[in-house]
Amino acid sequence: MTGNGVRLRAIKDVEAYVPPAVTFLDSETPGGNFGANVFSKMVMQKRLPKSVFKSVMATIDQGMPLDPMVADAVAAAMKDWALEKGATHYAHVFYPLTGLTAEKHDSFFDPVGDGSALAEFAGKTLIQGEPDASSFPNGGLRNTFEARGYTGWDVTSPAYVLENPNGNTLCIPTVFVSMTGEALDHKTPLLRSQQAMGKHAERILALFGHEDAEHVVSFCGPEQEYFLVDRHFFLARPDLLNAGRTLFGSKPPKGQEFDDHYFGAIPERVLGFMMDTERELFKLGIPAKTRHNEVAPGQFEIAPMFERGNIAADHQQLLMTTFKTTAKKHGMECLFHEKPFEGVNGSGKHVNFSLGNSELGSLLVPGDNPHDNAQFLVFCAAVIRAVHKYGGLLRASVASATNDHRLGANEAPPAIISVFLGDQLADVFDQIAKGAATSSKGKGTMLIGADTLPALPTDPGDRNRTSPFAFTGNRFEFRAPGSMQTVNGPIVTINTIMAEALDFIATELETAVADGAEFDTAVQNLLTEIITDHGSVVFNGDGYSDNWQLEAESRGLPNLRTTLDALPELISESALELFDKYQVFNNREMHSRYEIGLEQYTLTIGVEARLTLEMGTTIVLPAAVRHQTEVAQNLAALKAVGAEVDLTLLNAVSGPLSDLRTALTTLSDALAEQPRELTLEEAQYAQKVLLPAMTAVRTAADTLEDVVADDLWPLPTYQEMLYIL
Repeated sequence: MTGNGVRLRAIKDVEAYVPPAVTFLDSETPGGNFGANVFSKMVMQKRLPKSVFKSVMATIDQGMPLDPMVADAVAAAMKDWALEKGATHYAHVFYPLTGLTAEKHDSFFDPVGDGSALAEFAGKTLIQGEPDASSFPNGGLRNTFEARGYTGWDVTSPAYVLENPNGNTLCIPTVFVSMTGEALDHKTPLLRSQQAMGKHAERILALFGHEDAEHVVSFCGPEQEYFLVDRHFFLARPDLLNAGRTLFGSKPPKGQEFDDHYFGAIPERVLGFMMDTERELFKLGIPAKTRHNEVAPGQFEIAPMFERGNIAADHQQLLMTTFKTTAKKHGMECLFHEKPFEGVNGSGKHVNFSLGNSELGSLLVPGDNPHDNAQFLVFCAAVIRAVHKYGGLLRASVASATNDHRLGANEAPPAIISVFLGDQLADVFDQIAKGAATSSKGKGTMLIGADTLPALPTDPGDRNRTSPFAFTGNRFEFRAPGSMQTVNGPIVTINTIMAEALDFIATELETAVADGAEFDTAVQNLLTEIITDHGSVVFNGDGYSDNWQLEAESRGLPNLRTTLDALPELISESALELFDKYQVFNNREMHSRYEIGLEQYTLTIGVEARLTLEMGTTIVLPAAVRHQTEVAQNLAALKAVGAEVDLTLLNAVSGPLSDLRTALTTLSDALAEQPRELTLEEAQYAQKVLLPAMTAVRTAADTLEDVVADDLWPLPTYQEMLYIL
């Protein structure tokens, strides 16, 4: 089938598609299956010897070193539980620097001499695996011929059984390191950074009288935005299939300007998908909480409750996999690209961050009178100092070719990293800067004007969607991460810069007290110093305004607009010193992240450029030529009989068609001349040469879409993909 036949067939198939009904077993109750497929604390308590259970809990809850002597008992219990769940294989699940999930499956069953098979799973197998490390990104840490890599059991993240119609698998979250012990994954540095941050947070809590405080960890609640399109349209778009975003597409007559999709009624088909995904997420212990329509047509969001940082990161990866799989069951494709459709809202992944423990809760809760809550003010001041000193690193943690399409586009925060505190906290810290805080703005009450409606309590400060790092009542929301990326990178960066800030504060307070200062006075002096030195990062205004760009520059805040502006932050002297001091990354590991960032950037744009050339040459150009030929033939027929000829239609297609041919030639030449080494030079070439060449092709193609006869246009349009669901 050629021409627009594929497109028209896709539309008919969408119209004829009947989504599957979401049915629940009679035995299921709402929420009753939560954690059903997780080797949870409750399951371990029932199945493990008491001494083994206590040892494992000491590692999970208190950060104590794992006792290898318990591994055999845990492995035996885990195996029996998994077999009862129908698992035939086990897999060490890890998170390489591709940003995706990786796993290697091994069978529980080994043949024995009598012709039968015996299920085996030893402690040493649980603790360590050995997948091939040669083909994963490593940024120069290893030679390609050096294949040995190790996975190591992360006891703090629970194992789970992943169901599949073709068989179930026991999945064991692990780290992934090279033979030399250097991190080849995202989880290893996350665990290192969480340990460093917790250590110094506990020093501060001890100063406030919490001598035996429980282990402090970071908590994360990542909100996930995504698009859904019918799979028939998806398969008819090579750009969506290969790049995750549309490289061509004219803006539809109706976009999102009416704001009618935002928080609107969820379409029946989409609601069925959401219910199905949430049931699967619940089985895996993933606390899905909120679901709603997002701003753009076809765009949606899910938000979970807070969890420990490393568990939240694991669950985030699992959520994305579950969404992809479940969408296919419902005849749709789930798109996580930051900008799948040009001209409509892009997708982010807001990382809500806090720190604390089960005893004290979040350490970022201000209470009703934050000016009197010195402990909260100290931890809040640590955030201000950390973000001000290392804003460039935060920007680098979300840098990618895909997220560049979204940041600063009036749908996401700008590339300038600032902190929003809200009116109440901004006022408190302003008082601190002037000497001492003596009051806090209180909550108010809103009378709506109808007697039948209740009075509504109002917060003392508004929210700010244009701020990259915003305080939202009991946490900070990092709004810059992209929807497609792992949350590990941002959490690692936040943990590490917080470790440095908390270390500084703890040392200053310990020294002052040792020198005879009153603790309250020492705290007041330190808070004044921090807000004076680092308060320039606090901004409560409109981050989208042009004035903010100028004001931020005058404040000395970096504006790292693109990935190639941000990546060098990873290998700056201050970054290398920071990560090495807190033993999160050594210098080789930091340089590897920089090299991988360049490589991924270059490869992403390279794929898109080749796709643009292929689609422009084999799909768009032939369709436009057919239209031009039909128009020319009709005009020739009119001229032959002496009728008046109007060249408007012919000129409308001839101009952009000529532009398209020229742009395709330019792009083809640019690809042929592209440097072949994965270096900064190649990445800069992709940014400065390939991206503009792709834009020129798209501009011409999108103009043609608006003038070529609809029955000849071959690609599903934005109007169809965004509204036919």
